[in-house]
Amino acid sequence: MKWSELCIHTTNEAVEPISNILHEAGASGVVIEDPLELVRERENVFGEIYQLDPNDFPEEGVIVKAYLPVNSFLGETVDGIKDLINNLVEYDIDLGANKVTISEVNEEEWATAWKKYYHPVKISEQITIVPTWEEYTPVSSDEKIIELDPGMAFGTGTHPTTILCIQALEKHVKPGMHIIDVGTGSGVLTIAAAKYGAEKILALDLDEVAVNSAKINCKLNKVHDKVTIKQNDLLKGVEEPEADIIVANILAEIIVRFTDDVERLLKSGGRFISSGIIKQKRAEVEEAIRNSGLVIEEVMTMEDWVSITARKQ
Repeated sequence: MKWSELCIHTTNEAVEPISNILHEAGASGVVIEDPLELVRERENVFGEIYQLDPNDFPEEGVIVKAYLPVNSFLGETVDGIKDLINNLVEYDIDLGANKVTISEVNEEEWATAWKKYYHPVKISEQITIVPTWEEYTPVSSDEKIIELDPGMAFGTGTHPTTILCIQALEKHVKPGMHIIDVGTGSGVLTIAAAKYGAEKILALDLDEVAVNSAKINCKLNKVHDKVTIKQNDLLKGVEEPEADIIVANILAEIIVRFTDDVERLLKSGGRFISSGIIKQKRAEVEEAIRNSGLVIEEVMTMEDWVSITARKQ
């Protein structure tokens, strides 16, 4: 079978919405080529991370690659993807070069080539993300392993926004807590919360593909008995018992729409951990959080991204 490789030259800010557009269009995999990966500091435990080839990365911006089967509808699909990407400017998302190219690859080449980008990565004091095909032995007794297969998920859990969320969860999740994960995607934040001892987690996503992916990954990591995964539009209609923590790793433009629902569903003293926020949108999100009656407790940054932790009084 032949596949087409769709390459979009864009910005860090646009990576997540474009990735979602590609998955919804039926992409069978997404690769993100970010030149910052070449200079990002990581612990020396994983020597293979330094074997990345600079020639695989753009000089500036980010390349998002998606794989679509070659069929009679390919042209219409690509045109639809281009239109949806162009529409992102309505949300003040910087698309950068926004250059789209397409080429053919053989299935056997595609099926294995993208794996060179993914290796075990320690992303917090306790959490290490391990691709399912990698052999890995924990280096400490308190290390917690999250297994992910990027071929069936929305990323590998190593994007700065995800790392910031997991680091915040590590600080605040206590055994027995009730967590709500809004926009769960691959389910990586839900899995992390369960590994930290949360007793009950409600994971929500509007995309049915994401819901199915999260279910698979939760079973893979043997935390599915703690998790309820549902297709839902943000927190609309949710009437769960009050949550200790609500976490959301989604776009700033989306976060500002449901901060009132966050305040409604949090326990007194509960926390809202939000990420997916490009630095330029930080003030906008902070204003929405404060207007909903929450108190900003901590702001963490990584590269161009921000995570905000707020508390209900």
